Amino acid sequence: MDEVGRGALAGPVTVGVVLIDETCRSAPQGVRDSKLLQPHAREAMVPRIERWALCHAVGHASAAEIDDIGIIAALRLAGTRALAACGVRPDLVILDGNHDWLTAPEDVGLLAFAHESAVTTPPVTTMIKADLKCSSVAAASVLAKVTRDRIMVELGGHEEHAVYDWVGNKGYAAPEHMDALRVRGPSVWHRRSWRLPGTMDDDGPVPETAETTVTDLTSVGER
Repeated sequence: MDEVGRGALAGPVTVGVVLIDETCRSAPQGVRDSKLLQPHAREAMVPRIERWALCHAVGHASAAEIDDIGIIAALRLAGTRALAACGVRPDLVILDGNHDWLTAPEDVGLLAFAHESAVTTPPVTTMIKADLKCSSVAAASVLAKVTRDRIMVELGGHEEHAVYDWVGNKGYAAPEHMDALRVRGPSVWHRRSWRLPGTMDDDGPVPETAETTVTDLTSVGER
């Protein structure tokens, strides 16, 4: 599994999962960390990854959910949604980095808080630079990156969001995005708990909010 969008100012955090076992042939040639691939190369890699894996899925947690429960819990929520979409419980999950964000603390009923059925978390191991060392993690990174980029490009194509240039920056803190926040303030797709420019805590009031759901994100990505 791998995530993308953790450090963005707008849009969802997205987790990709790719399941393989000993019956799977060698990974598609060129699978590597999605950040090292050009966008067209990532897009071309997706169908090859989907044919290679036993199962694959992508899960999201929206900006509103990030505001409600925090980024780490939102990562966990997106990850459990991706696992649930696969419908197969793996024997082991490999996460990039040195932090297990997938396993919920025993004293926190996260999924109950999110009004979703409990998903038993499989065993997790972490690996530094797993997206460079492990083909399945690299493949999950590609799926997550491509899916989230599609969402941000479509959202950025709407007239009311064009000022933020999400087509170019995908919701991250690029200069033009920050300038637009100072002038326009945040949209309903922004993570408002992050003290963004243009909020009441900075230099202006927060515009009225609208509830953002995972269904919204899924439908955007599929159009």
